[in-house]
This record gives sequence, C-alpha cells and structure tokens, in this order.
Amino acid sequence: MFESTSRYRGLPTATWTGPDGRTVTYVRRRFPPHPEDLVTVREEAVAAGERLDAFAARHLGDPEQDWRIADAHRVLRPDDLTAVPGRRLRITLPAGVPGTYAVGEAPG
Repeated sequence: MFESTSRYRGLPTATWTGPDGRTVTYVRRRFPPHPEDLVTVREEAVAAGERLDAFAARHLGDPEQDWRIADAHRVLRPDDLTAVPGRRLRITLPAGVPGTYAVGEAPG
C-alpha cells in the first residue's frame, strides 16, 4: 500500500462503513517514536533560509524523508527545526535497525 520509505509503511489498517453501505479502508494513527529511541548517525547544521525538506534532501538524499528528521526532535511544528540558521539537527536511523542499539542497550 505504501512505499518502503513511507512513514505509514507497516501501519495497520481499519475499515469504516458509512450509512450508505460504502466501506472505506484507512490507515490507523501513527505514533511517532520517542526521539531517545532513535540512533544518532550524525548532526548537521541548518543553512540560512533552509526548509526541512531541503535539509532532508541535502542530508538524506530525499526531500520526502523530512519526517525522519522531525521524528528525531520533539517539536509540534516541524518548520521550527529550521527557523534558526546554524541549529544542529540529529540525523538518525529508526530504532532496531541492524547494527544499531537503542539508548541503554548494549551489544549482546
């Protein structure tokens, strides 16, 4: 249903049946991960006037991966992440990626 790089990939679906009998399938709510559970690969500085999608394109190679940067920071408005030039943002991998460990975990 979704690309492998989508934030919605793997989420469960549900159905709703309207009064007219039509059934609609939808994706259940996505809960962002706790930023502390994400493994930091590096930190990079925001350029003056840079939008989050441009930052993602520059550091992740895809502007549509801006959600990964937003997930790594506890913000209500993702645009706030790039409001201050020079701010350093975490570039992370999702928790559980092979070869990485969540905070407090050790190699076994």
